[in-house]
Amino acid sequence: MQNFTKYLKTKANIAEPEFELLIKKVELRNVEKGELLLRSGEVCRHSFFVENGLLRSYTVDDAGKEHIIQFGSENWIVSDRSSAFFNEPSDLFIDAVEDTKVVLISSDFINEASEISASFRNYNQIALQNHIRHQQKRINLLLSASAELRYMNFIKLYPDLTLRVPQWMIASYLGITPESLSRVRKELAHKNFKPN
Repeated sequence: MQNFTKYLKTKANIAEPEFELLIKKVELRNVEKGELLLRSGEVCRHSFFVENGLLRSYTVDDAGKEHIIQFGSENWIVSDRSSAFFNEPSDLFIDAVEDTKVVLISSDFINEASEISASFRNYNQIALQNHIRHQQKRINLLLSASAELRYMNFIKLYPDLTLRVPQWMIASYLGITPESLSRVRKELAHKNFKPN
């Protein structure tokens, strides 16, 4: 759990004695590509810290089409916060895009870490506000931005994913068709091509 240890000690500023208490309360799990960690209709009992690999969260509409909400690569946390906090059935699916190692983080862990460490409590509050900020920006992009701007924002947010996920998944995240994504990529390549 090297990445999770670094996350707790560096980002959340957990001191060694507190770390030794807390690390016993999480579980490392190997998840195979395609394996579901959460199904729509289930209550989300954990947040999933990605030690290595790649997760995604998504919904499925009545026609069976997937709509990707979030990707989570190394050091990201993927969860359905609403389901976990309000103890209600999730609308989301969460699965592994690659073979992945995740650290299972329960609500009890978050509460206990917040009680033990003011630094963690403050960090968790900032992380939550940052998550809300990203979601608001994402909604605004989906409602009002061009496909090109959405794609550029995707590259900025997920710089390593264009080579790790299929194009149809990126298109799903952007709310466009794979054909539209292909056009956007060609137009960007043309714009950035400078002949000698």
